[in-house]
Amino acid sequence: MGGVNSPSRSFKKMGLMAPLFISEARDAYLWDANGRQYIDYLAAFGPIILGHAHPKVTEAISFAAAKGPLYGAPHLAEATLGAMLQEAVPALDKVRFVNSGTEAVMTTVRLARAFTKRTKILKFAGCYHGHFDLALIEAGSGPATLGLASSAGLSEQLLAEVITIPFNDEQALEQVFRAEGEQLAAALIEPMVGNFGIVEPKSGFLAKLNKLAHQYGALVIYDEVISAFRFHYGAAQDLYQVQPDLTALGKIIGGGLPIGAYGGRADIMSLIAPEGPVYQAGTMAGNPLSMAAGIACLEELKQQRDKGYQQMANFATVLKTTLEEAADQKQLPLVVNQLKGAFSVHFTSGEVTNYAEAMQADDQLFNQFFKLLLKEGIYTAPSKYEAWFVSLAHTEEDIAKTALAIRKVLAQMSS
Repeated sequence: MGGVNSPSRSFKKMGLMAPLFISEARDAYLWDANGRQYIDYLAAFGPIILGHAHPKVTEAISFAAAKGPLYGAPHLAEATLGAMLQEAVPALDKVRFVNSGTEAVMTTVRLARAFTKRTKILKFAGCYHGHFDLALIEAGSGPATLGLASSAGLSEQLLAEVITIPFNDEQALEQVFRAEGEQLAAALIEPMVGNFGIVEPKSGFLAKLNKLAHQYGALVIYDEVISAFRFHYGAAQDLYQVQPDLTALGKIIGGGLPIGAYGGRADIMSLIAPEGPVYQAGTMAGNPLSMAAGIACLEELKQQRDKGYQQMANFATVLKTTLEEAADQKQLPLVVNQLKGAFSVHFTSGEVTNYAEAMQADDQLFNQFFKLLLKEGIYTAPSKYEAWFVSLAHTEEDIAKTALAIRKVLAQMSS
């Protein structure tokens, strides 16, 4: 529908009738159906951290496929990848695989409700947690790009069960727990936001959330679908030294194939069937191809973790500096939020620390920027709310070409 199978891929809000159709991807590059090459900073919205068609990942997929792509029964690769996740993310006492980040987050919410015997969920405006009903209230990212505050089809009863407050607002946090704390099953949050740009938590915000939630008997769920393994070999929760009760994972841990996982405290996870009464199942969950790709991806990341993550951060810093200097010369309002190897571009004169501030960024300027970059062979997400992702496949030459394109594009833009 609309020429896409996911609305985030649509170019409609950029003023273009149809998106580019991609015929091939390799290393840091995409080729469209007409054979034109692009330097890719979309990274499939995050998972492609090694680069496209990485030989170790493709070899692992081919080997697994030759042994049968689906068993419907347990196999050793599930245990191997699960153990790798537990080693890298200490909060995962137990872990289970599903097929997507949406499934992972959805199940953590159900699990939190079963554990606490409460129904209300606290979430943060603009944080996207997948397309299940509860998560689509003030979901930011894809819905916001299309001009949707929430999705149609949500019941009034559901709306009453979800409380939404601004990210990084400690005062609102304290107020909502005083008013609703004893009815909250969980607080659902991206520890660092990746869905209205890259936005880090203010100092002490995550610790305050943990303290208040546990004081009132609620759980804390971290959606690390974007952030896990993107900034270091592990999860963002370890960067910020705050541990949640449950964690949802996806994207990078599948090496480019469909995957999701969730895990956390053993006493909570023991409620999942067949050990407990919370039912969750999936025919494709833990499928051999995704497990093989995920193992290969994490092995490569672990091997390169010191040099590789630093290289991505250094390249992102070059592009951030280029953007700021070129915008200043043209006197365009621009803020670039960067965390290591990822950053977001906001055409606004104020800082971006929450969703309301991200919404203030100029749509017209962003649309110009996107279309002009595309003409220069630079592929980015068609949304002012999405991030740029540097991969291990980007080279110094790619970064230099991109910096040159940025300077050219910003010089052409008109406010």
